[in-house]
Amino acid sequence: MARTTSNVSFRIDSDIKNQAETLFLQLGLNMTTAFNIFLRQSIREGSIPFSISVNAPNNTTIAAMLEAERIINDQSMKRYTDVEEVLRELKR
Repeated sequence: MARTTSNVSFRIDSDIKNQAETLFLQLGLNMTTAFNIFLRQSIREGSIPFSISVNAPNNTTIAAMLEAERIINDQSMKRYTDVEEVLRELKR
């Protein structure tokens, strides 16, 4: 029995498409094969085959980001030009 195929068309950000194509080529796949794998796995699992969540930073991460921003903007903070300079300072 011959299988019939259907065309699916949708719009996607060009940069995302290019990144996906590059990844799929590294995996030995083309875009069509990758989407077919995704669709078949979705059908097998009866859901999206990966976790979807809001990847929001927790309070500790937010605090670290704010501290980093403060350090960057604080002109009185010691600046280093390379890793060796930092290591020398740490050894004192």
